[in-house]
This record gives sequence, structure tokens and C-alpha cells, in this order.
Amino acid sequence: MKKILIALVLCFVSFHTMAQSGYEITINLKNCNDSLAYLTYYRFDKTLIKDTCTTIKNGKIVFKGKEKLDKGIYSLVSQQKAILFDFFIDDDTQKLELSTELGVNITKELKAINSKRENDFFSYLNYIAQQNKDFLDLKQKTVVKNKKDTLALVEKQNEFERRIMDYEEDFINRNKGSLIADVLNLKTEKVLKNVPKASNGRPDSLMVYNYYKTHYWDNVDFKDDAIMRNPFFSNKLNKYFDKVVVKHPDSICVEIDRLMAKTVQGSLLYKLMLAHFTYTYETSKIMSFDKVFVHISDKYFKTGKANGIYDNEEVVQKIIKRADKLKPLLVGATAQDLFMIKAEDFSKMKAMGFENAKNSEEMTKVFYANVNEVNKLWVKLSDVKADYTILVFWDVDCGHCQKEIPKLLDAYNELLKEKVNVKVFSVYMQHEGEKYLKYIAEHKLPWINVYDGAHYNNSIEKYDVYSTPVIYILDKNKVIKAKRIDADKVTTIIKAIETETKK
Repeated sequence: MKKILIALVLCFVSFHTMAQSGYEITINLKNCNDSLAYLTYYRFDKTLIKDTCTTIKNGKIVFKGKEKLDKGIYSLVSQQKAILFDFFIDDDTQKLELSTELGVNITKELKAINSKRENDFFSYLNYIAQQNKDFLDLKQKTVVKNKKDTLALVEKQNEFERRIMDYEEDFINRNKGSLIADVLNLKTEKVLKNVPKASNGRPDSLMVYNYYKTHYWDNVDFKDDAIMRNPFFSNKLNKYFDKVVVKHPDSICVEIDRLMAKTVQGSLLYKLMLAHFTYTYETSKIMSFDKVFVHISDKYFKTGKANGIYDNEEVVQKIIKRADKLKPLLVGATAQDLFMIKAEDFSKMKAMGFENAKNSEEMTKVFYANVNEVNKLWVKLSDVKADYTILVFWDVDCGHCQKEIPKLLDAYNELLKEKVNVKVFSVYMQHEGEKYLKYIAEHKLPWINVYDGAHYNNSIEKYDVYSTPVIYILDKNKVIKAKRIDADKVTTIIKAIETETKK
């Protein structure tokens, strides 16, 4: 008898375990004529397919799997790849039954048969949709004739927004500790409600900003990967770095480290965030933001903290190599020296045999055979005496250079008229000396016109010249103050540096 009881208990436990494992999402969708549907989910900045139902009968859609679904926001997607509606999945909704009808009332009629909290969420969505509709209807009916009417409409909008904010706050408080409360917390703005007055009598904007930034990530659990499986997390992260954090590379580095420290190293959220930051600042077009990319490489990739982010280890090595190349070129770094040859000495270099060398071995032989003479011809970047040195890499045959070089000449002449002590270190990236000399003469370039006559510098690698023209601005100590700028920005930037220096 005892053995039978034990067997019954084990059987019950086994059955209970099987009943709780896996997922089964049943959706009764009236008026649905599709033959297939998709179950998708949000993950950071992407929407991914989790399951496909290919056996829709009378609008009944079933998604079923042996393993539990990850917690997050999921979507029913039609055969035409359109999102029909969203719902959430947590530990309590792995077996979920939903019903609605296809058409304009799809969200209004949406119901969960076996989850009160899911229905509360649908009620929330309908409330927000209705508030937005009511305001748009009001806006269309309102005739704005003057400033008073405009202000009245703005106040009405503020009323709607306050109503929504209060509703969301109440919803989150009532569902505290649940997945859906955590998700909606990402969507809500943490604003200072009772704004004090500053000394000028106006609302204290600095206090508003400090409160907003300090509380921006309140109640966001970076240790739970579920926090990124919704349409809000990625946008909130981007907004934080685009509009909240001070637009300075040092500030951004601090904030990246602060947020990364909140995650679990090696978790999916950790990997996706780090990959996002790496790509964002490697490809940033904002000058000096490559410093953030270099910081990420040094702190995470070189130390092994980026292991597992990319399947291919070569990608990691490429990132490190790229960052190492950029590090000496960061704004604030001292420019690497260049040993160049004057354009007018092209004939001397040609006579030594540099233009006839067919490979690096022959070039090396020519160099050492003439090293004493070459040493007399060097023109070093570090020897240029000026408050500002404009370092430009370009090519006579480059179409973009043909537009930019005349603009740079105009900027140079304007700066000279304003008594700015500036020189241009003009580096021709090819070795067709006659062509270079002809261009200099025709366009009257009064610069330090040089080229890598001894093939000594490898400027492409040293200064990251993967296209031309490339313009750097250096101060009197050859510290990089600006880089990769357009020629028509040169005057403005140098004047700005002058103004800042005089403060």
C-alpha cells in the first residue's frame, strides 16, 4: 500500500510538472481569414519571431512549445506581417487564452479568458487610446484665432497628459512587483511636480533637470533581461544619451560605465547594451565622440569583459585594432609627427630612384642608399611654428578635394587678414609630383606643400585617411583641437578656440 501511495504521489508530481512546463497561447480571433499567424516579441531594438501558427481554423490560433516563454511583451502578427495587438507574458501567463475580433474594434474587444492582470493591461491600453482620441477630437474642433486660444489649447493638452500620468502612476502602484508594472515604469516620465522658483522668479529649470536625470532610471531592474523585452527600453536608453546626458564624451563614458555596472556581466542585456554602445560610438559622426569608442575598447574588450558579445573573435580583435588606431588621433591628443618632403624637392627624390622602386624591398634599399641626403630634406610637422596648424591630407584628382581645397584657401586667407598666426601643412597623398606642382602653381597655394616622398610615414594608417580630404586643426603645441571637418568650418572653429582661450 505504501509503495502504491508513493507511486501515486510521484505520478501526480510528474503530471503537475508537465502541466506547468512549456507554453500554450490560444487566440480566438473572429473574422480572421488568414491561414497563418506569427508570435513575435520585442528584444532591445528588434522584433523577433518566436513561433508560427500554420493551422488556423475558424479564427483559432494556437502557439505551443515545450519550454517556457521568456517574460516580456509579445505580439500577434498577421499573415501580412502587421502587428494586430500586444500582450504580456510572465510566469503566470504561460497558458493564456485570448479572444477578440479582427477589425477596428480589435483592441476594444480584446479579452483574456484566464488572466485578470492581462485584462487590466488591456483596459490600460484602451484608456490611453481613448484619451489620445479625445484630445485629437478636441484639437480638430478647436478654432485657434489668437495667442489666447493657443494657450488654452496647450492647457487642455496638459490636462490630458496629467490625467494619463496619474492613471499610469496608479496602475503601476496597483501592480507593483509585476512584469507589466516594470514595463510601464519604463514608459512613464519622472518629472518634478512642484517646481520651486529660481532667484529670477522663474521655475528652477536646473532643479527640474537634476531631478529628471537622477530619477530617470528609478525602479528599472537592469539585472533582469525581461526589462528589455518591450518597445520602450531601447527608446528610453537612446533618449537618455541623446537628450539627458551632457553631450560630452567624458560624461557619456561615465554614464555608460554606470549603467553597465547595474547589469549582470555576461547576461543577454549586458551583451546587447555593450554591443549597442560599441556600434553607436564607433559610427558616431559627432567630432570627439570616438573617445567613447576607445574607452569601451579599453575597459571592456581589452579586459575580456566583452567575451561572448560576438560569435566571431575576429570581430573583437577588429574593434580593439580600430580603437587603438583612433587613440592617438583623439581630440586632445598630441598629433603624431610626420616626416615629409617638400613638393619642390620632387625632382631630387625622383633622381635618387624613389619613384622607380617597385616594392617595399627596393624602396628600403633606395632609402638607405640616400639616407644622408633624405635627412636634409625632411619637413617635420613638429617643426611648424604657428599658433594654429591646419593639417590637410588630400589628392589632386579627388573630386571632393577639388571643391574643398579652394574653400580651405579662402579660410586661410581670411584668418591671415584677421591677424591669426596660422599655417597649413598640406599633405598630398599620391606621388605624381609634376601634377602636384602644377596644381600648386595654378591655384597659388602659399602653404607648406609636402608629400611622403620617401614612403616613410604611412599616413593612411597613422592619420586614418581612408578618404580625402581629411582636415585636422592643431594648436601651437600640436595638440589636436578639431578633426575630420569641412573646409568651411575651419574659420569658425579657430575663432571659437581663440575666444575660449582668451576667457
